[in-house]
Formats: sequence, structure tokens, C-alpha cells
Amino acid sequence: MDTIVVKFGGSSVADNEKLNKVARRIIKFYDENYNVVVVVSAQGKTTDKLIKEAEELSLKPDQREMDVLLSVGEQISASKLSILLQCLGYKSISLTGWQAGIHTSEENQSAKIEYIVPDRITKELENRNIVIITGFQGINSKGDITTLGRGGSDTTAVALSAKLKAKQCYIYSDVDGIYTADPNKIPQAKKLKNISYEEMQSLSSEGAKVLHDRCVEIGEKYDVPIITGSTFNNNPGTVISHKMEDTGIKSIVKKDVSRISVVGYGMSSKDEILGKIIEIANQNNLEIFNIDISRTKISIVFKEIVKDEILDEFHKICTGS
Repeated sequence: MDTIVVKFGGSSVADNEKLNKVARRIIKFYDENYNVVVVVSAQGKTTDKLIKEAEELSLKPDQREMDVLLSVGEQISASKLSILLQCLGYKSISLTGWQAGIHTSEENQSAKIEYIVPDRITKELENRNIVIITGFQGINSKGDITTLGRGGSDTTAVALSAKLKAKQCYIYSDVDGIYTADPNKIPQAKKLKNISYEEMQSLSSEGAKVLHDRCVEIGEKYDVPIITGSTFNNNPGTVISHKMEDTGIKSIVKKDVSRISVVGYGMSSKDEILGKIIEIANQNNLEIFNIDISRTKISIVFKEIVKDEILDEFHKICTGS
């Protein structure tokens, strides 16, 4: 029986109504005769709320204690989802990162997964349980709880997929895929059907809040197909794999206020794109501070704020839309 791993972000598990939608999606996979391993983030803004409350107690909270505190958010999501699935008549069990055998480096707040001992997970799957695992966390050699940093649940999901030799890894959120630009800012942004690991790493390194960069590295290393999609609709998502469709532009990313990157395989040979960007910059009196070109990325640092309207112009000339 094939195993799949499905991960749900904080917006997907934010309240009981949304948990029901998550449960229905999990049940569909289970009824299709898959072994299902679920990775969950903390509900909504839980992590931010816990950080704020800790900082009200101390200007510099102890990092070990912060990891103990922050790990609670994912445990709430996992236990609530398991309670719901059991109520719906499906066998399930929630496991913390350490119960699931996720061993990490020593660092608090930014630990890295070093190895996974999946014995407990395998045993529960053999009993046809849906296994719900807290993302973002593990245990170090001291026996202390550690967390993986922002977006760490993505890394948990892909690392588990690699260890369990899962057929696929689904990453669900409130966005139904990866777009050529932020669709909230550029209405004509197009969703990508496929993107390579290398291109996705370039996007993540430039601040695109789609996937944790470490999860893409693991996916590439162990050849784990990652499918991003929305919890709330059935639209086709974006597949991240070794497949390189073409040398076209994949996405335009604005990082903070002054760095814009054009991502896509073959950027080092796209002189015409760079020329058009410089032309628009000159037309809008934007002063360029630095240009960095690699195989999958052209990054331009400007000395002033780049407005979203100008980003829209860049998107049009780069994607032809």
C-alpha cells in the first residue's frame, strides 16, 4: 500500500470549520486506500501570539523554553484533528515530533533535521491509523524539544516523505499553487503547472513565502515530488520536481522594498529581459544599485522603493501578459 504525506498550514487549520474541510480531504485519500501521514502547523496566528506573550514576560526569553512553548501550537492542531477524525469514524492518532522519531541538531529556534526513526509511524500505519504529526519540531541529543524555524512544517513533511518513501508529498495552504507573481498584487499573475527544485529554491531564497527553502533542498536530494495546492478548492496545484519544462521565466519576486528578482531556468542568457527591465527602471527614474545574474535568477537591487505598479510593468514585459 502506497504512503502519501499531506501537510496543512496554519490558515487551513485555523478553526473547527476549516478542520472539517481538512478532515474531508484526508478521508478522501484514506478511502482511496493510501496510508496517510498528516503534518500540521499551529492554528492561525497561534505562534505569533505565543511569542508576543513570552516577550511580555521577558525582554529576552530563554531559547530552550521558547521551543517548549512554541511546540504547543502544533500539538493543539494535531490533537484536535485526530479527535475530529475519530468522531467521523476513522482511526487516527496524533504524534509529537519526538514521538514520531524526528531527531534534530542542538540549536533552538532554527534546528535542522538530522535523522528520523520512523518505527512508531510505521507501526501505526500498519494498524491503518491516519497518523497526524506535529510539524516544525523534533528532539535533540539532550532530549530537549527543538523547533525548525518559520515554515518548518514544510520541511517536516518533505523529510518524512523521503524517509517513508512516500509516493507524493502534498503541501496545502490557502493558495492553490505557485504563481508568476504575487496574485494579491498582480491580478494577471499566472499559476505554474510545474517548476523545478532549482527554480523553487531561487524563489524561496528571494523571500517568496511559498515553501520553506530547506524543504525544497530535501525534496531535490531525495527526489520527493512536492505538490502545492489549496485546502479550500480542487484546482490543480503546482508540481515541484526535477522536471525542467523550458528556459522561460517562472516568477517575479519583490523582496522587502528594493530588490526584485526574475526567476526561471536560463536567466544568464536572457539579455533582452535585463535590457527591458533597465529601460523601465530608467523611465521611472529608478537608480540601480546592483545586478546579480545566475542560471536561474536575475536579481536587481534598487536604491529606492519600487512601487507595485512598476512591479506590474516588470511582470508584463517578462511574462508577456
